[in-house]
Amino acid sequence: MRHGETIISNVEYQQILNEIVTDIQPYLQHGEVANYIPQLSMVDKQKFGIALHTIDGRMISAGEASETFSIQSISKALTLTMAINIAGDDIWKRIGREPSGNAFNSLVQLETEHGIPRNPFINAGAIVVTDIILSKYTDAKSAILEFVNWLVPEDVIEFDSEVAISEKSTGHRNMALAYFIKSFNNLKNDPVDVLDAYFHQCALKMNCQQLASAFLFLANRGVNPVSNEIVTSPNHAKHICALMSTSGTYDAAGDFAYSVGLPGKSGVGGGIVCVMPTRFSLCVWSPGLDKQGNSLAGIKALELFREKTGISVF
Repeated sequence: MRHGETIISNVEYQQILNEIVTDIQPYLQHGEVANYIPQLSMVDKQKFGIALHTIDGRMISAGEASETFSIQSISKALTLTMAINIAGDDIWKRIGREPSGNAFNSLVQLETEHGIPRNPFINAGAIVVTDIILSKYTDAKSAILEFVNWLVPEDVIEFDSEVAISEKSTGHRNMALAYFIKSFNNLKNDPVDVLDAYFHQCALKMNCQQLASAFLFLANRGVNPVSNEIVTSPNHAKHICALMSTSGTYDAAGDFAYSVGLPGKSGVGGGIVCVMPTRFSLCVWSPGLDKQGNSLAGIKALELFREKTGISVF
């Protein structure tokens, strides 16, 4: 039996992931890479990887799970963890917790909501999150890199400097967001410095296995089960998972909850990381995106995972 609370063996998980790699092949023809960021436009959209890390230490993967890619907005869940650890619940005085219903880089709501971003996973909210980190650490980029490497100590995680430069050269809307937020006094540092750190966090390069490992603390009440180190409090872990459920896949969060049934965070590099509390974290990667900016084949793969295992938070 592959569903419910039944423990699934490594062999069963491996069979399921291998089946997904086979079943997903027709979907790799569809979707478009993020061509508005020049470096991302060069990625082959036929790529697909999947990795699952259980809280009891099992890593199961298939496809191109060890190939690194630009994690983009997936980083927002990790920097949100850092910011909550710094500011606690005071963070919600500067950022909302509601789904936006608009594109991830929209400026529309900032005017009517006085510079308070709707949630921490749209670009405006993530920029405020980065500002909180910069207020704590003079070198926010190094702090972010140190945090991610702490979560995945067996590997060396780095920024992709070419992607960061590419982001900066084309990130005019993000620049507009930062200065607009600054005009409402909801950005405490120089927008140039905040944006530099923000562009770099989005340019982190990781693979499916590393991302599954990095998010494992969210499946284990804030504790990294591999190292047994506390990453954040149980309440904060619960709240981050809740926000991933409501806002983690841009303005497609409702459909994602309906079809996948796991808290997830996506990025326009084609990655999606999901969490099943008390059980595992799961990462898929396929660069072809749908109209909402989520991996088209990645979402289908996660749907197949739910169908084959019966696992969902609902």
